[in-house]
Amino acid sequence: MTILTRRDFLSRSALGAGAMAFSAAMPAPGAASAPAIGKPAPAYYRYQLGSFELTAIHDGVWRRPVDDQFVRNAPFSQVRKALADAFMPRDTLTIPFTPLLVNAGSKLVLIDTGSGGQIAPTAGSFGDNLAAAGIDPKAIDTILISNFHPDHINGIKTKENALVFPNAEILVPHKEWVFWMDNANFRQAQSDMIKAYFLNVRRIFADIRNRITPFVPDREVAPGINAIDAPGHTPGHCVYAIASGSQAMMALCDTTNHPWLFARHPGWQPIVDQDGPLAVKTRKRLLDRVSADKMLVHGYHFPFPGVGHIVRTRSGYDFVPEMWRAEL
Repeated sequence: MTILTRRDFLSRSALGAGAMAFSAAMPAPGAASAPAIGKPAPAYYRYQLGSFELTAIHDGVWRRPVDDQFVRNAPFSQVRKALADAFMPRDTLTIPFTPLLVNAGSKLVLIDTGSGGQIAPTAGSFGDNLAAAGIDPKAIDTILISNFHPDHINGIKTKENALVFPNAEILVPHKEWVFWMDNANFRQAQSDMIKAYFLNVRRIFADIRNRITPFVPDREVAPGINAIDAPGHTPGHCVYAIASGSQAMMALCDTTNHPWLFARHPGWQPIVDQDGPLAVKTRKRLLDRVSADKMLVHGYHFPFPGVGHIVRTRSGYDFVPEMWRAEL
């Protein structure tokens, strides 16, 4: 190996104007530029659970403004600190939407359907990502709904009211169906937000009742998938335990909104939970279960792809994302 001394370097630097001019005419390394593409890669994530193939399909995010009304039972200063501790803006919560597709062999099952591009301009990419994952909506034969909030059911129809999944039977929790389709409950709704939800439920379901099958939870609703009653977020909210062979996981749906707020602070009651105290009770029961059993979980509003584990901490729980798998 030749080591250049300072004298060598200075002598080589004095080559002459011609050489210097030639050097100046050459492009500098790394100076080439290209226009920014401005579009992310398709967002889907496929992994294995026993013999089942699962695919998380990203539907974008909702950047929800956070004010002192967002958490009913916590000082706003604590909420803002929790956001900052999670390296998020102190006045905005980015809420992902991630439906889960389960290929059980005999059935292709979709758990929740996304926003349908009808909630926020930053959401509505489910269709494009489903296509990128190689799935035709016509191939989906079963849809399981966890709750009737718009971000879970609006993907059933386009903005023009056309069915997105023409061959799918839609299974919904019985308590959820009874509550939202009841006109007396509609008349008694206290807030404009809940009234809007009632109207939206009727828009989605009124003309497709023949496709709807209400079910009572705590039973198998699709091959290897059991519905579990999880009320509080909505009256009939359900989660889904998925098992294949010796492996199992829990689709937590809306048990926990963003985990770095509401798993770390399980006693907090966000405004999105219709019955705050009941939602807290349900949240702690389910997070206790999955953490004790070390179950894999999927969270509808967890950072994409929403799969990982829940662990107990001194003050609550935390979400530990699963390592990204490049192979099945």
